Parts: sequence; structure tokens; C-alpha cells
Amino acid sequence: MRKLRKPYSGPRRRRAADRAADGGGGSGWHAARAGRLTLLRAAPLDGLPWLVHAFTTRMGGVSRLDHARVLNLGVTDWDSEEAVAENRRVFLHALGAGRAALATLRQRHTDVIHPVDSRPHGPLRGDALIARAPGLLLAVQTADCVPILLADPRRRAVAAIHAGWRGTLARITEKTLGRMKMEFDTRAGDVIAVMGPAIGCCCYEVGPEVAQAFAAQFAGARDWFEGPFDRLASGDDPAPFPWLSMTPPGHPPPVARVRLDLRAANRSQLAAAGVPAGQIFSSALCTSCRTDLLFSHRREQGRTGRQMAVIGIRA
Repeated sequence: MRKLRKPYSGPRRRRAADRAADGGGGSGWHAARAGRLTLLRAAPLDGLPWLVHAFTTRMGGVSRLDHARVLNLGVTDWDSEEAVAENRRVFLHALGAGRAALATLRQRHTDVIHPVDSRPHGPLRGDALIARAPGLLLAVQTADCVPILLADPRRRAVAAIHAGWRGTLARITEKTLGRMKMEFDTRAGDVIAVMGPAIGCCCYEVGPEVAQAFAAQFAGARDWFEGPFDRLASGDDPAPFPWLSMTPPGHPPPVARVRLDLRAANRSQLAAAGVPAGQIFSSALCTSCRTDLLFSHRREQGRTGRQMAVIGIRA
């Protein structure tokens, strides 16, 4: 695979793109312009010359959404399969990986992990891919969930993970590391982990059922939530006597909600599995806050596209 080409786009535009990629956090992320596309990359993975990776944005592409041209890389009810196929071709060309085999998933918010050594005949049902085969790109699609890329420099093994709240609850990140150890003899202490743009704690409200599920699975779950987590996790009814409230009959008070930090939850899983804190990196970009740059299923009420996060070993 050839290195990602970075056509000159002018210093002012380049700095603005880098600020967008970095989210203002100084976390070692940068944006690369490739024609109409803007791709996000993480410096820790850029430092591995045998590796290729990228996180896409909504910029460019041939799909039309609300009168704008976008890079939708997932099958949706508003876009055509032909447009998605062309977007993928344009993306791989921009990445310098036009001849690479792309392995994708039919994602179902599970803990199913697939080792692959060649291009599958079609999307595999599951939410994580692992590989050591050169010339193969592992891909996950997101529009709020957390895309996680893992690289093991010692064994030259890689993984791509799709982690929504259900996958996080099922410990898919921790289980993927375990599967890499079993298949490739990966040691967690060698792994570099990168979490791409996802919905942030600022925007991701969830209800009591999610708080209770996490409290039942993780002793430290309260650290990943903002709001009345203890009350919701305990199952206590915030209004046990609705007739004492001032709300009119037939209008119960709104259910209390909390905000979940999915990246913090997955960071905790990575650390618990043995990945050093200094080798875990995450983008500060919130998909819901930055719909100018990224797709967000929640903010756009389902009518949106899909980003793609890819990682692979150069041929």
C-alpha cells in the first residue's frame, strides 16, 4: 500500500483542518486532505511504517444528503449501493490502498470477533475483526458508536472494533485483546489503542435501564456517567407517589436520565486488560456536536451516513 497522499491545501486551511481533527485537545491527531476528502489520523499509529490507518469524515464523496455531497460508507435507506461502492473506491484510493482487500462487518452490537486472513466473501456478522495478513484492511462503520483500532507492533497484528453501549457492556474491547492473545500471542502491554470520533458524554443521554446494566457488570461504572447514576442504577423510583407531584393527571414527570462516556468505559476495559495508559489515545471530537464534519445517528435522527475506521498491514 502506498502512503496516504497529502495534497497541499494551503497553510491556513491545513491548520484549520488539524484543529478540527484534534478537537482542540492537543492529542496528536491530524487531518489529511486528499482531493475532496478529509481523513483523520492518529500520530501514534502514523509512527508505525508497516501500518496503514484512517478515520473518515463526512467531507466529499458522491452521495447526496440534504443537498450536500457526503462520503457515506455504509448502506442506508436514503443512499444507493452504487454510491456507497464509489465512495469506498474513492476513499481507498485517497488512502493509497486501492488494491487492498477490505474486510467489513454486518454490525449487530455484539461481542462477536472474527479473525480474518483474506477478504471475506461478504460482510461478517459481528463487531470486531483481527488480522496479521498484509494487504488486508479491517473496517468498522460508525455514526456515534466508538471506533477502536488496535496495533501490536511486536507481532504485527491489528484489530478494528465497533463499540456501542451494548458492545461495551459485553466487554468487546477486552475480549478482542483476549482473542488477539489467543490467535497471535499478542501481549496487552505492547498494544497501541486508538479511539476515534464518537458521541461524547456531553450529548449521550441514556435511561435507567442502561445505568442499571452497567452497574451490574462493572464495579467502577459510576465513573463513566454524569447525572443521578446511583439513583438510577439502584432502581429507586424518583417519583413513587405521582399523586403528590404538581403534574396534571396523565402527564407523569419525565424519566431521569444520565450521560454516558463510552470512550471512558472502553479506556477502562483496555487498561484492565493490561494496555498501558500511555498507549491509549482518543479523539476529542463528538459526533453529535460536530455534524459539520461527522455523521451522528442521534443528532440527525437516523437520517445520516456512516464513517469508516480502517487499519491494516502494508503489502
